[in-house]
Amino acid sequence: MFAKVPLALLGLSIGSVLTVVGFVAYATGNSTLNLAGFFYGIPLLLGGLALKAAELKPIAFSVPTSKEILTLRKTQATATQKQIIKDVTRYRYGQEAHLDEALQKVGLRPTDEERPVLISLRETAIDGCYSLVLEFDSPLVSLEIWQEKKEKIEKFFGPGIVVKIEQVEQSRIDLSMIALDLKEK
Repeated sequence: MFAKVPLALLGLSIGSVLTVVGFVAYATGNSTLNLAGFFYGIPLLLGGLALKAAELKPIAFSVPTSKEILTLRKTQATATQKQIIKDVTRYRYGQEAHLDEALQKVGLRPTDEERPVLISLRETAIDGCYSLVLEFDSPLVSLEIWQEKKEKIEKFFGPGIVVKIEQVEQSRIDLSMIALDLKEK
C-alpha cells in the first residue's frame, strides 16, 4: 500500500503543515510550537521537495491482468519476474529510469540518450506458461541489437525463463519473459 503513496507528497504535506504551524505559533508568541514548526517542518518540507525532484513514477499495466493470469503468476512466475513487477509498479527515488542498471548490464544502454525506456507492462500466457511482457520505447536501439542481447538477457533475468523479443511498432519493443513450464524446470 505504501509503495503506491509517493514519499515526496508525504514529506511536502507534513512539512507544509508543520511549517505553517510554526509561522502561526511565531506570530502568536507560542515558542514551543514555533520551534517544533521550524525545526521539523522546514526540513521535512525541503526533504519532500528533494524527493519530488528525484521521483520516478510507477509504471502502469497496459492491460488489466485477468484472474487466470494471476493464478499462473502465483504458480509459475519466477522470483525475478515477481521482483520486476514489485520494483517498476512503485515509486522509486534517485534513479533515472526503471530497469536502468539491468539495461546497462546486458548492454542495451550505450548512453543515457539511447537508453530504452520502459513505458508499460502486461502479463499474459504463452503456450500455457506465465509471461511478463515489458513494453519499451526504443527509438535508438534497434531490434537487431535487442536480438543480439537475447542470450545475455536470459542469463541476467534467469534462471527459469525464456526471452522473446518483438518489434510491435517502429520504436516499440516488447520483451516477453516466459516462465519455463514447471515440467521443464
